[in-house]
Amino acid sequence: MPSTPPQNLVLIGYGMVGHRFLEALAERDALPGPGRTTGRRVTVLAEEDVPAYDRVHLSSVFAGTPRGQLSLADSAFADRHGIDLRLGDPAVRIDTEARTVTTARGARLAYDALVLATGSSPFVPPVPGREATGCFTYRTLTDVDKLIAYVGEGGRHTGAVIGGGLLGLEAAGALRTLGLRTHVVEFAPRLMPLQVDDGGAAALRTTIESMGVTVHTGVSARGIDTDAEGRARGLLLSDGHRIDADVVVFSAGIRPRDRLARESGLAVDARGGVAVDAHCRTSDPRVFAVGECARTADGQVYGLVAPGYRMAETVADRLAGAASLTFTGADTSTKLKLMGADVASFGDPFAGETGEAAEVLFSDGREGVYKKLLLGPGGQLLGGILVGDAAPYDALKPHVGRELPAPAAAFVAPGGGEGTPGADALPDDTVVCSCHNVTKAAVKQAVAEHGLTDLDGIKRRTKAGTGCGGCAGSLQAVLDAELAAGGVEKPRGLCEHFALTRSEIYRVVRDERLCSFTELLAKHGTGGEGCAVCKPVVANVLGTLAPELGIGHVLDGEQAGLQDSGDLFLANLQKDGSYSVVPRVAGGEITAEQVIVLGEIARDHGLYTKITGAQRIGLFGARAEQLPGIWRRLRAAGFESGQAYGKSLRAVKSCVGSRFCRFGQGDSIQLAIDLELRYRGLRTPHKFKGGVSGCLRECAEAHSKDVGVIATAKGWNLYVCGNGGARPRHADLLATDLSTAELLKVVDRFLMYYVMTAERLERTAAWIQRIDGGLDHVKEVVLEDSLGICAELEAQMERHVAAYRDEWEAVLDDPAALSRFGHVDFGALDSLEPGRGRPVRLPGGGEAAVFKTAAGEVYAVSNRDPFSGADVIANGIMGSRDGVPVVASPMHKQVFDLRTGQCLDDPEVSLPLVAVEEARP
Repeated sequence: MPSTPPQNLVLIGYGMVGHRFLEALAERDALPGPGRTTGRRVTVLAEEDVPAYDRVHLSSVFAGTPRGQLSLADSAFADRHGIDLRLGDPAVRIDTEARTVTTARGARLAYDALVLATGSSPFVPPVPGREATGCFTYRTLTDVDKLIAYVGEGGRHTGAVIGGGLLGLEAAGALRTLGLRTHVVEFAPRLMPLQVDDGGAAALRTTIESMGVTVHTGVSARGIDTDAEGRARGLLLSDGHRIDADVVVFSAGIRPRDRLARESGLAVDARGGVAVDAHCRTSDPRVFAVGECARTADGQVYGLVAPGYRMAETVADRLAGAASLTFTGADTSTKLKLMGADVASFGDPFAGETGEAAEVLFSDGREGVYKKLLLGPGGQLLGGILVGDAAPYDALKPHVGRELPAPAAAFVAPGGGEGTPGADALPDDTVVCSCHNVTKAAVKQAVAEHGLTDLDGIKRRTKAGTGCGGCAGSLQAVLDAELAAGGVEKPRGLCEHFALTRSEIYRVVRDERLCSFTELLAKHGTGGEGCAVCKPVVANVLGTLAPELGIGHVLDGEQAGLQDSGDLFLANLQKDGSYSVVPRVAGGEITAEQVIVLGEIARDHGLYTKITGAQRIGLFGARAEQLPGIWRRLRAAGFESGQAYGKSLRAVKSCVGSRFCRFGQGDSIQLAIDLELRYRGLRTPHKFKGGVSGCLRECAEAHSKDVGVIATAKGWNLYVCGNGGARPRHADLLATDLSTAELLKVVDRFLMYYVMTAERLERTAAWIQRIDGGLDHVKEVVLEDSLGICAELEAQMERHVAAYRDEWEAVLDDPAALSRFGHVDFGALDSLEPGRGRPVRLPGGGEAAVFKTAAGEVYAVSNRDPFSGADVIANGIMGSRDGVPVVASPMHKQVFDLRTGQCLDDPEVSLPLVAVEEARP
């Protein structure tokens, strides 16, 4: 290959890997761009008629996500980089001698370098009847559209998916979303045979079958049964059984699309896949292959996105003149959520099959939880499988090939994790942000070189935390450790606007009887308009103290501008921009009539339904404008808000206790109902959960709750500060043998003392470990009244209980609050609330997010979050950073300058500006 970059580059295929290749070229200044006239001419030949999109989240389209939200690039990407993008015109022939490519429309293009990113095609086994009407594959947006249209014709009741691997279970989830009874048929003796072992597959099967999906393993499809008109009506199995099925989806694996390479004389592996070397070069040094069409130097075809991206970066590096990167293999560790079930595998998950690895295993068949670690002779971690609870994945994966820093049981046992090291103890080469491949060492270096003291600084310097946001906890732990090691005192205030901590703000608001954010900012703040950190904290404090300060509904007046999107719409924001609806079901007790109403609402609005871990029925996929109508029906059926969106009580889980269980010693159902109704709506520093078990068999898992109660022969034992989250912690025993009245009094005191003294987003498990004196101190305060405040704590809780009103009921009675849902007339500038955005549908398509500051300045930007692709920016919190007007995306809190659209956390990303007049209706 010549050392100078070739001038004519042709890319065949424009999927996720193809687009990443173009991005990697742009990052290396190898494409024409703004202010740059150099760079090669690039032509992209795409088979589909739409630009590259996110196939990983293809199934979200079934839940109502607009197709456009899956797009991987903004509409100007190709023009910005001088790319000739030819959609719907695939390559049909390659002449490697003449170095030309011929397209389906007859164009003949010369190339100096050619990149194949043709991906893979679904494997359809030779099943008789596979061409019948009603048989589909599941690979592209076109496949999705055809499937949705066919089911939407009506009369389709049952679907069958052939294939029980990753793609098959994705397809099964899609059929369930479309309302079909669903079967999964897998030839192997277990589900996901390439990722999990028999135990993991059994746990996964438990979860999937609990959702109403019928699983058939160890059998294959023998034929499609059709009616007289050639439509599918059933699936015949190899064991002689027949499944009623009027929709059949083939998802039995993939095959590399290597036809073009084979016909052009390029070397193709006998097992399929274009043969490439460590630089992803084919047998012709001017032709490269990346992604699922390539058979790599280690003899593998990788069906995961991350290896494809690395291959794309390897080729881009070489074409940009560096050639420093190589691809010789990839980590195939995966962490997924399939039909609501967490599944992860890492390292060598089957190392135990050789008999040379020691197994550390935890399994709970009732809950569908299976966790297994495999250790080598020297104690090093070889691999593992996590099903039903993948929380330990991030802590375990970096240690593959190393000795674990704590006993293996601490990572997998329920209630374990308390003694396991955090992210600050991980090796420096650990990737702490997988979205942007940022290592712990890179974070440490950024902290040292730039004097960083907060997460915002880390985001700006490294891009870590600006993707999915799931690494925020790990980043904070690394930051805290680096500051401590350098003798730097961690800033104690909330943000640039307040030098006060959350607990100090609570005391100031209570003691000075401050009733608004504006009043607090004027007396104790430092200018600006607040931000996405301090505004929700103050909103939370005002919500807690509302009964004694005489403050109204959480959305009244200025308070609406302080709320995160969840509290603003009284529903939890989902990754596609839709919302969940989770009504309260106190103690898990629900009537048949209420179950029917929930089912009817889900059916009428096409919502996904799931029994949550808190014994509630969640409805997922509702748009903001649908929420008032949904809640009118729910309120009429006797439901109220479950506060699943707020920093408040989520639920109190219960077993059936003495009402039904032969071992029950206490009425756990009634106590759970009493506790949930007493503490509903209480705003706390972080969410909290409860559990009541009717005996020591502990079926409600009270030991893992913030407030856990277990019945004894003498009354109730109270446990506090448990946590079933990412770092599980067993609750501590606070008091024993309490009567119900005594129990309520102690819980009142405990919760109000936590509210008074905890910091921002501090769960009770972290609070009890941080607070001076720990559990002993809390016992002295709430049991012995050592501070003389118990009467005050009890009175405050009584005021909360007396003042409670369902938040949705109040919204449905308030036209001003209802006006925030939807888009109608939201572009009228005189109707904008200072500090709160409104979405506007633009005449030419798309949406704008329009904001007005307290000073009356109006800004308009695109409503589409560039990180998630969801139209949600208008629902973000408006504020200021260093005096600049900004908005924080409600998805993962990336901050954008409203004047320029520039992302202040990632300088390579921006929001398109919209002329204010365009936003007028």
